[in-house]
Formats: sequence, structure tokens, C-alpha cells
Amino acid sequence: MTVDGKRTIAILGGTGDLGSGLAKCWLAAGHTVVVGSRSAEKARQFVQELGAGAVGQDNVGAAKVADIIVLAVPYDSHETTINAIKDVVHGKIVVDAVVPLVPPKVSTVQLPAGGSAAQIAQQLLGDGVKVVSAFHNVGATKLQAGERVDCDVLVFGNDKEARETVIALAGDVATRGVDGGVLANSAAAEALTSVLIAINRRYKVPGAGIRITGLPPAG
Repeated sequence: MTVDGKRTIAILGGTGDLGSGLAKCWLAAGHTVVVGSRSAEKARQFVQELGAGAVGQDNVGAAKVADIIVLAVPYDSHETTINAIKDVVHGKIVVDAVVPLVPPKVSTVQLPAGGSAAQIAQQLLGDGVKVVSAFHNVGATKLQAGERVDCDVLVFGNDKEARETVIALAGDVATRGVDGGVLANSAAAEALTSVLIAINRRYKVPGAGIRITGLPPAG
């Protein structure tokens, strides 16, 4: 539900580094966050650390009660998680933040045969779900401070209104969201994550990000 612009956001994989970092930022911005995990008990224990505005559920329960669902699970759990929730997300926005990293070569781009993780999600969920791709290039380490990260977030999706919704949410966790166009373009951001991992290792920094130049200053 939306109240005064605030959302109920389910983060599946919400106990992980990226998911928990997003949770902290969205809670600070006044949204309600439902942390999802394969284990409801693990999720409920975890949200005790997050404070007011956060609740814990298993992944299906979290997806059922939220109007926006964020996939922040490891790539090897991507399709399993989508198949588990597909019956409860019809008509909703599903934000895919999953990067197709294939260990041990996580600093090498290895996109799936389906083009990108986000395109696979859309195919599995069907046209009744608005899949948006975002948050691939936001350093989880920086998010853990619960403050906005100094970087831009590329947002992709085939539905303009859904993209705009996620762009607004990106502004709560980073400098701004930037409209990157249709969902197929998500392959660029997913691939860029491996490049940023390589940069982090080479220059010994905790979370290299991106900035789109030439745009007006973020409001």
C-alpha cells in the first residue's frame, strides 16, 4: 500500500548484505520493509536488529503482503525464488537486483543465455508482473551505514510508470535513480557489476560506483 508516498517493500534475501543495506535506507526514509528469507524464523530474528517499521516473513509471505518486491538473493537462488513467489505477485512491481555472478570468476562478465537475470525474471513471471531492474551497482558495504550512497542507480523496465516508481525509491538509497530504458538494457548494468568488482580489487576500495555525467544536479 502507498500512504503519503511511502511504500510497503518486501526484500527477498533481506538478511544478506545488499538486502539488509537497502532495508536500512528505506526504513530511514519512512517506508515499511518486510524482510523475506527462506526461513521465516531467521527473518523475524533479523528484523529485531532493524527496529520499528520492519517485519520478517518467509519469502512467499513477504511477497504476498508488499506492493513492491525486491529480489536480492544470490544468483543460484534466482529462479527458485521467482517460481516460489510467482502466484502472489500478479499486478505488482518486482525489482530484480540479482547479478549473474558465477564463482569463482565473479570479476569476469558471464551473462546468462537469456540475456540478463531481469529478462529471465520477466519471462518466468509473465506479462502480469512489472519487472524492473535496479541496484546492481550500489556498494552493499556503503549501504550498511544506513545512509544514501554517493552514486547513481541505473533503472530499467518495460513499463515507464514502474520505472519511475523505482527511480524514486533509488533516490532514498543513493544520489539518484537514472532511467536506463527498457528491460533488455539491464544486461549492461548486470555486466558492469563484475567490472566494478575488478576495480574494487585492483584499487582496494570497498564499493566503487558509477555517476552519469551531463545530467542536471540531483534534486
